[in-house]
Formats: sequence, C-alpha cells, structure tokens
Amino acid sequence: MEKSCTLLIHFDKGTPAIANEIKEALEGNDVPAKIDAMKKAVMLLLNSETLTQLFITIVRYVLPSEDHTIQKLLLLYLEIIEKTDLKGRILPEMILICQNLRNNLQHPNEYIRGVTLRFLCRLNETEIIEPLIPSVLQNLEHRHPFIRRNAILAVMSIYKLPQGEQLLVDAPEMIEKVLSTEQDPSAKRNAFLMLFNCAHDRAINYLLTHVDRVSEWGELLQMVVLELIRKVCRTNRGEKGKYIKIIISLLNAPSTAVIYECAGTLVSLSSAPTAIRAAANTYCQLLLSQSDNNVKLIVLDRLNELKSSHRDIMVDLIMDVLRALSSPNLDIQRKTLDIVLELVTPRNINEVVLLLKKEVMKTQSGELEKNGEYRQMLIQAIHSCAIKFPEVASTVVHLMMDFLGDSNVASAIDVIVFVREIIETNPKLRVSVITRLLDTFYQIRAARVCSCALWIIGEYCLSASEVESGIATIKQCLGELPFYSVSEEAEATDASKKTPQTNSITISSRRPAILADGTYATQSAASETAFSPPTIVQGSLTSGNLRSLLLTGDFFLAAVVACTLTKLVLRLEEVQPSKVEVNKATTQALLIFVSMLQLGQSPVLPHPIDNDSCDRIVLCIRLLCNTGDEIRKIWLQSCRQSFVKMLSEKQLQETEELKAKAQVSHAQPDDLIDFYHLKSRKGMSQLELEDEVQDDLKRATGEFVKDPDDANKLNRILQLTGFSDPVYAEAYVTVHHYDIVLDITVINRTRETLQNLCLELATMGDLKLVERPQNYTLAPESSKQIKANIKVSSTETGVIFGNIVYETSNVLERTVVVLNDIHIDIMDYISPAVCTDTAFRTMWAEFEWENKVAVNTVIKNEKEFLDHIIKSTNMKCLTAPSALDGECGFLAANLYAKSVFGEDALVNVSIEKQADGKLSGIFRSSCCEKMAGLPSIVNSVVLAISR
Repeated sequence: MEKSCTLLIHFDKGTPAIANEIKEALEGNDVPAKIDAMKKAVMLLLNSETLTQLFITIVRYVLPSEDHTIQKLLLLYLEIIEKTDLKGRILPEMILICQNLRNNLQHPNEYIRGVTLRFLCRLNETEIIEPLIPSVLQNLEHRHPFIRRNAILAVMSIYKLPQGEQLLVDAPEMIEKVLSTEQDPSAKRNAFLMLFNCAHDRAINYLLTHVDRVSEWGELLQMVVLELIRKVCRTNRGEKGKYIKIIISLLNAPSTAVIYECAGTLVSLSSAPTAIRAAANTYCQLLLSQSDNNVKLIVLDRLNELKSSHRDIMVDLIMDVLRALSSPNLDIQRKTLDIVLELVTPRNINEVVLLLKKEVMKTQSGELEKNGEYRQMLIQAIHSCAIKFPEVASTVVHLMMDFLGDSNVASAIDVIVFVREIIETNPKLRVSVITRLLDTFYQIRAARVCSCALWIIGEYCLSASEVESGIATIKQCLGELPFYSVSEEAEATDASKKTPQTNSITISSRRPAILADGTYATQSAASETAFSPPTIVQGSLTSGNLRSLLLTGDFFLAAVVACTLTKLVLRLEEVQPSKVEVNKATTQALLIFVSMLQLGQSPVLPHPIDNDSCDRIVLCIRLLCNTGDEIRKIWLQSCRQSFVKMLSEKQLQETEELKAKAQVSHAQPDDLIDFYHLKSRKGMSQLELEDEVQDDLKRATGEFVKDPDDANKLNRILQLTGFSDPVYAEAYVTVHHYDIVLDITVINRTRETLQNLCLELATMGDLKLVERPQNYTLAPESSKQIKANIKVSSTETGVIFGNIVYETSNVLERTVVVLNDIHIDIMDYISPAVCTDTAFRTMWAEFEWENKVAVNTVIKNEKEFLDHIIKSTNMKCLTAPSALDGECGFLAANLYAKSVFGEDALVNVSIEKQADGKLSGIFRSSCCEKMAGLPSIVNSVVLAISR
C-alpha cells in the first residue's frame, strides 16, 4: 500500500541508488552531497524500498546538521519511516530522535522551530509526542507569529489523538486564552479552528461574545466562522436566527471569498425572501466585479440554482444578470442567456428585448473575433422571447431581417426560421414582413436561407400586388435568360452540317496547333469553330443571388424556385381578374423552368441535374399547363396546414418538457402545519419571521420532491458476495457527474467479532479510487455502511473489483472474501437530451467518429423497433411523432443524448419493410472523439436486437 507524504518527488526507477553510496554521502562533510543523498533515501522509501541500515547513520551525521534544507528533508524522512513494529509498539531507536526534536523546538532559529511544529502535526505515536508537550506549549507564547500559529496547530493535532485529552487536559482553555490575546490573523484563525474542532461550545461562546466585531476580523477567521455557523445550524435549525444576522453583516466584508461563502451559507440555511434576495444581489455583484471567467461561470451556476428554487426573486434581478453579457467569453454569454430566458415575464420582456437588440447592433462592429457566434445566440434568444410573447415580435422582426445576408450562415438560418414562425403566429405582421423580405431578398447569399425565404414568399404572398412583386423579385434575382449560350459561329457550323450544300466550294484554313501533351497537330478553323464549347452567361450587374447559386450547380434550389413560382402563378389566377397578366406570368415561369432544365443537362456544369430536382421541375411544368382543383388545393393550402401542425406539435413538446422539469411536491395528510398569525413573535426579527413563514409553506405544500428514479433504485443494487459467505456484501451504485459512489452494506453473518475488516477495491479503465481503505471492527451479526468514491475521467466502460479482508480472534491468518465484479456501463453516463435539427446536422458534419451497422431484426413493426432502440440506448427521439405516424413502410429518425461530461451522442435510424415483412436498413451512430466507445456499444445493442 502507498504511504502518505506531504511532498511528492519524481523518482526514476530505472537508476535506483545503492544504499552504500547514500551512506557514504551522508557520512561526509559535503552539504550538497548530503542533500542529494537524503533526497535519494526519501525517494527509495516512497517506492517501497527498505533502508533500515541508514537510520543510525542519519541519527549520527544528519541530525546535528544546521542546514535548513537538510533539516527539512530529515523531517520528511522521519515522517515516512516505520516507527512501530508489527504489534504496534514503538521501536526502541525512535527514542533517539526525541531529544533532537526537543532541541529543534527550542532552537533559536524560527524556521527550524516552525517546521518541527508542523512535523508534529503528522505524528500519531503518543510515546514520541508525550515528552515534547512542554516545549510545544512554550512556543504558544513565542514572539514570532510563524511559530505561534504552528504551535496552535500542533496542540490541535495532539488533542485529537485517541489519548490526546489525557495528554493535554486544559488545551481548549489555553487556546481560548491565546485567542483572546492573539493579534496575528493566521494564528487567530488557527486558534479558533482548534476550538471549532475540539471544543465546539467554547467556539460558539467566543463568537457570540464578540458578535459585534466579526466584521473586523481577518478573512481567514471569517471563513472559519461561516463554517462553524453552517455546522451549528444544521444540527440545531432553531438557533439559525441569531447566526443569520452575523452572515448578513459579513456580506459587506472586503474579501470576495467571504462574500461568496456568505451568500452560499444564506441560501443553505434560510428560505426567507430577504435572505435569498441578499444572496442573489451578492452573486450579481460578484458577477460584475470579478474578471476571472472561471469565477463568473461558478457564480452563474449559483444563480441558476437560485432560479430553480426561487424564481420569483430572481425575476427582479434579470437586468443585473444580463449585464454579464459584457464579457467577451462565449460560455459566459451562453449561460447568461440560458438563465435569462427562463426568467422572462410580461413585466420585463420589453426591457430584455431592448437590451438584446442593443447587443445585436454591437455585433455589427466586427471588433471581436467570435461576433458571428454571439450574434447567433442573441438571435436565438430573441426568437425564443418573440414566440413566448408575440406582442414584442413587431419590435424585433425587422431588425432581425437585416441579418438575412449575414456572412455567418448559421445566424442567417436562425433569422429566416424566426421570420417563418413569426409570420404564421402574428398575422398582423404578414404584410410588413413580406414587403421587407421582398426588398431584402437580393442580399441573401446562402442557398438554405434562399430556400426558406422562397417558401415564405410562395405561401404568404396573398394579394395580387404581393404575388406580382414576388414573381418580379425572383425574375430579377435569376437575371436574363438563358443561363448559358452557344456561340453563333458554332450554331452556324452545326446548321451547315445538318443542311446539304450543292455546287458549293468549301475553303478551310489550316494552321498548326499545340496539343496537351506538347506535340504539334494540324487544325482547321472550321473544326475549331464547330467544337467551340458553350459558355455560361453570367448576367448583368443587376443579376442577383439566385443566378450565382444556380450556376454553381445547386439544383435543389432550382426545384424550390420552380415550386415557389408555381404557387405564385396558381394564386395569381385566383386573385388577378386579368387573364392577360396571368398568361404572361405563366409563360415567363415556364420559360424559367425550361432554362433551368437546359442548364442542368448542359456540359457547362461539372455535374448534371439530379433526378429528384428534374422530376420536381417537370411536375411544375405539367401543373401550369393543366391544373385541377384538387392539385390546386394541395399546393395552395396543404403545405401551410402542415407547417401550422408542425408549430403546434413543437409548442406541445415544449410544454411537456416544462411539465417534466417541474418539481412535484407531496405532503402527508398528518404533517404538522403551524399557523403564522397564532405564533408568538416576541424577540424575533423580520428575517426570522419570514423564514418561519417559508418553512410553514414548505410543510404545508410538501417539501419532499418526487424522485423519478425511485422505482429504479432497486435495480442498481448489486450483490457482491454469496449467501453462504461469512460476510455478505451488496452495493448501491450511484453515477454522479464526475464520480461514482458505491454505498456498500457489509453484514457479519457469524457469531464472532471481525477485526481489521477492510474493503479493498481496484479498478480497470479510466476509473480511479479517491479514498484509501479503512479498517473496521464488526460485531457479531451486525452491519456496516461503507462508502467508496471513484473518479471518472472519460466516458468509457470500466470494471470495479476487489475483496473483503478480515481477522478473527480464533484464527491468526487473515480471511479473504472475493467480491463479484461491478461493471460500470457507458449508458449510465448518458441521458436523453434535446437539440434543434440544425444543431444536429452541424454536429454530425463536425464529428469524426461514425459507425454503420446493417439492421436485420426479428421485429416486424418499424415503430416498435424504434421504441426498442430508444429504450436500449437511453436516447431521445428528435423526430416529431407526426412524422412517424402512418404505415408507409419507411421510417427515418434521429436520436440524441448527452453525457455527464457535456459530450454529444448522435444516432440515425433508417429502416424499410421488405416484401416478406422483415425490416432492413442502416443504423448510424456518431459522437465526439472523447466518446469513441459509444458507437460500438450502441451498434452492439442493434446487433443483439438483430440476433
């Protein structure tokens, strides 16, 4: 087992020093050589080497040294060597060091005295400490504060020993006298800490006696005072009234650490509105005054906790929280917006939106490197506010539309999605939004934004003037037709080849030409003209964005343009009485469709038009040539109805998520309820009265929060030993964010007392034990609860194994009971989560890990298979339920989850029902590099289902 030491020294095991060489160096007079030899001796001892022959040499040649470095290394050596034999008795040679320690405690040099006193804090052998106690007590009155503060710590450690109260009977009384006369802040803090740990009542008495001077004490002492208050109030909550006054007085302390601890103590001890408001104000002040980003993030976490339990109070401080947006750090800005969006109310929505608009305007300056990402977060926040409170949409929608041409495509997509939702949910804004969209359409440079904008134009241009303006805008952005041209000479040559010539003389000029490989060839001018390739017509300067995007080969956008023009022409037939205008618009649309088809089939682009886009454009041509009433209804009404249905489902899903997050309280019918108006208020401050009211409300409404995992707790209990073993053990495994807690119950099933019972654990994988095993004594047929903490450093599957070792009075040998292995599954680290479709696609494109498995399962129903996958992988289905309805024989769904470390896991399921009724398809999983183990585990689940 490793041995504890206060100093960690690097040790190269490849070149161990020989004990004789160390002995020779220690016997010499060279001080640097002695220092080097002492370091080697300490390193060898730390690595389980035995150097018993060196002890006498060190006593003879190292103890008398006056060098400070040697004395420090000597104390480290004395700390780690074995001082007792196997039976626990002190070794005789240890008496030799007692006189040296006594001399050091009376040494004229303050450093030697101080480090020796600190060394005594780590000694547990009473036989060595007892003769040194008079010298330790003398140092309590030394003139130097460094010695006094270490002497106080030495007294505390001696008093906490098993026999410490017999060694220092009046230690608390002595330290209390020292505390009353001490002037050094550190020594005063150590003295109060000693009373706090060893004489609790004396510490409380001293605190209440000097309650008016607490604000004048040093920072270190104030921190110990707060720790004492927390401990006292947890054991006796009825006395917290007189201590909360002390906490509130410390909120004005000059130390930010004290202020932070005061706020946390207030929240943990009191639920009175005055106390919570004071704590929240303190956090807001720290948020603005501290420049360290880590501090800001920690304070935001505390504010987020307050928001969950005291939302009404946090609503009043929303503008103070928003001031944290001045920080250039994206994590701070994102966390601030997340907190604020849950605190928005009709009373403060206007102020919040106004500030967000100002922040959006600031991002246009381009001074900061990540302005685009910050602007995207602000746009999403404004979008959320406008959906919750439609009355503010009119104040922000036109400002947002200025960013449709943003160079950050993600921001532009968020804006156009926002506009699409606002124009449906706010019919009064339809005319102004359509007008502004048509005016700014030429600024859009991203194909995805253009597609969404075209859909809006096709669905919400309702009047004749709007329809005509929409058609004119699209024509202007497409530019002049055709999109490519063939030279006139080439056309003439082609015509001459097709038309037979009689009685004509063909004259062709020939000239040498250099081929691609560098050789010469003869080329005629006629052939050169005949094979002149067609060229793209870039259009005039007024030609807009659609033409440039189409000429890059984006034929999906061409299909969207065709569908939009078709909708506009069909609606024009309903709202425009003039048949001439309708026929003109139809002709222009058909000409555009044919030009796009010709462009797709021409050799001027690197790849031809895809079949889906081509079929879509051809369908639009057929519709404009021959339109029926049913087809017209589908194109002009059904698309918009589907969008309305999608919005309603989205709103319903958000409502269900809010209900799921809401805490459900339960109160027992026989719980005590105290009536506030019938209570005696004598001697109670306003804060105490408020606290009593809040406690009564908690008791009345139920202060127990329903745990959704209550039903699954029994499933997490693992049996570690057999029923026939003399020691029965079982473990309850709890997976927290960054650690695993094993709550192990050990039962002695024998009629003998088990001595030195020790639970020894070891791990495989990225798991690490935090605490060292302790020895326990277990009475016959009694039980013991043992907790073990294990740190988790990555999202990977790990194994915990070990055994229980104990001794009995009848058997001299130790008995070992081997435990069953505990497998920590990666599924314990992930939980279902929600993200937008845009974020899902972005992450899928960025992540490098992707696994693919072909599915061949015995399950016959697509929906049943998807439900089984969701349950097995502990993931959330992002695809809307309406999209999964029906029996079409196909199913595609996206699943998403987050790990406890904030890592993302993505899954896509695409399945199809074959003619024989079986399901087949592809199961894809992707995640960030840190979660590399997830795809293989998820895929193994699918393979298990298939088998």
